[in-house]
Amino acid sequence: MAEIQLRPWQAEATRKALEWLVESRADEPFLINAAPGAGKTICASVIAKRLFENGEIDRVIVIAPRTEVVRQWAEEFKFVTGRNMMRVTGADGNVEDYGLDLAATWSAVQSLKDAFQQVCNGARTLVICDEHHHAAVEAAWGKDADGAFSSAAHVLILTGTPIRSDGRDTVWLAFDDNGQIEHPDEGMYTLSYGDAVDLLYCRPITFHRHEGRFSVILEGGEDISVSGSHEAELDGPLKRVRGLQQALDYYRLACTPKYLSDGQTPDRNSYQGSMLEWGVAKLDEIRETMPTAGGLVIAPSIGVAEYMADLLEIIDGERPAIVHNQTPNVENRISAFRNTDKRWIVSVAMISEGVDIKRLRLLVYLPKAQTELSFRQAMGRVVRSFGEDDHSRAYVVMPTHRIFEEYARRVEREMSSAHRTEPPPNTKICAICEAENPRDASECSSCGNPFPERQQRFKTCSECEGLNPIQADSCQHCGRSFRMQFDITLDEALRMGAIVRGMDLEEEEVQEGEQYGDEIRERALNSGDDLIVNMLNRLPKESYGRLARIMRPDWNISDDE
Repeated sequence: MAEIQLRPWQAEATRKALEWLVESRADEPFLINAAPGAGKTICASVIAKRLFENGEIDRVIVIAPRTEVVRQWAEEFKFVTGRNMMRVTGADGNVEDYGLDLAATWSAVQSLKDAFQQVCNGARTLVICDEHHHAAVEAAWGKDADGAFSSAAHVLILTGTPIRSDGRDTVWLAFDDNGQIEHPDEGMYTLSYGDAVDLLYCRPITFHRHEGRFSVILEGGEDISVSGSHEAELDGPLKRVRGLQQALDYYRLACTPKYLSDGQTPDRNSYQGSMLEWGVAKLDEIRETMPTAGGLVIAPSIGVAEYMADLLEIIDGERPAIVHNQTPNVENRISAFRNTDKRWIVSVAMISEGVDIKRLRLLVYLPKAQTELSFRQAMGRVVRSFGEDDHSRAYVVMPTHRIFEEYARRVEREMSSAHRTEPPPNTKICAICEAENPRDASECSSCGNPFPERQQRFKTCSECEGLNPIQADSCQHCGRSFRMQFDITLDEALRMGAIVRGMDLEEEEVQEGEQYGDEIRERALNSGDDLIVNMLNRLPKESYGRLARIMRPDWNISDDE
């Protein structure tokens, strides 16, 4: 069993938690509200260990957001306490026969409520609720958590983002009229992101806004300019085209893949390509002082994730890891990336809250969700400290987007001015012996290992064809602005399933409607059902896939009926 050297905040939080739970015998839970990456898992495991040693509890149940986080919990809990923790991640798990501590996903709580209730009734149990914002009172998981753990001896709540973006209350905690947690000061410990940076538990972060100007070409040849700074302005008849304003939404366009004329090869000069070009160059720079540093791309959908992975391979020369809910052995892939020096990983809702990959330092942020909770959780993936000698800085590359900018400014205000202006290091670190060397050294002065020569990345001016550094805002030869402009047809602008004619569809639904629309219509005509035929006549083909499922939930296009 390991003896843990706690950080000062962890020691104080542990002292305060034990005082609240044991000495005060408070009926309410103890809350730890600490920035992502500050070390909440270790702190909670130490609190559990102290409760075991004091004879206060017999078992521990940890509820975490996803399978990968459950795995991390089992590892760190055993490291601290020496106790095995069984993982429960689905309805087929057994939570009562083995007498072990448990780590379960929130979804498991929903399907195994009675079993968890039996555990709490049969043994003095500490329930540790990780990423507490998942437990909305009105949501199924929240309702089940409230019932499953009602007889727990103690409850410990962990969060780095205590307020849900939808404003709904969560179990075990009360909120005031302003949406702020209403909990006794004696029953909580708070460590903000700014505090964590000042104490060197987390790395300072820099947000880079990525602007783009899209020229959307309509069917008649007319083009409309759209950018992150100005909404598209529609004149005359265009104002009456239903759904056109939403189709011209800047963020939708920023998420829209763009291909070369073959329709398959990603366009390196697309908006996403320009984001990744900057990210690759920045990662090159970071790896001079942190040789194992990695980059994370958060994409809004599997299709866009695959597109950005292809782009990264073109730009960086290395195929990135990619993880999403259809990836086989996703836990193993994340673990493999964590334990190697591979440069990039692309994710759709897999590397977010609680997933710990300390070497991540760069985030290319193009998500589906646009909530502050999601923003801060994603930011937390790249700010975790790699150790006492970690002097790196984290970076987020994000679209010029009013909502994201507002979130970023709030984070900026949490950091002290010293960290906002922290100068870059003037040395680089050897990846073999970790010796510090002058920035211009060609080989390590300690072990002789040659340093990889940083690839010079340039962009060509379309006006004079002169070469310029990738970060240049304008051509150093002719002065032409490099503000990115991308031509895109209206059809391309709608590839994310935009509302065009009153239908709010996901991209997968649009593609299914396009692929099978003719066959669905033929079946409807052959059925002789005038109601269905009239309905189809009023709807675009893109919606046929969804309509078929509404009419027959078990419908499958492969059926021969």
